[in-house]
Amino acid sequence: MSVVDTTPPPVARGLHRTLWVLQGFLGVFFIVASAGPKLFGEANAVQSFEDMGTAPWFRYLVGLALLMIGAAVTQAFILDGGALVLTPVVLFVLFVFIAWGRRDSIGRLLRR
Repeated sequence: MSVVDTTPPPVARGLHRTLWVLQGFLGVFFIVASAGPKLFGEANAVQSFEDMGTAPWFRYLVGLALLMIGAAVTQAFILDGGALVLTPVVLFVLFVFIAWGRRDSIGRLLRR
């Protein structure tokens, strides 16, 4: 049995730490501010989806899987959110950056 060294190379340590900080920040943000209210039925989240005329299951779908796409489309085309469209776009870019930085780890996980 061989032992796999998972320690990042010295050059990548800064990126590794930055990615962990971003992952933590985005995880807390989504639990507290975005997905959490939708999944747990917070009154304003429920009312927003009722005002859009969507079924309750759609709120769960957005809270679980389509949060960024759903948020950007809703802000842009339904709520005429203007600059508020930038929030999901910026978060999407941060998620892509994390995925890019973790591409080796993701690849190893997918090969299992």
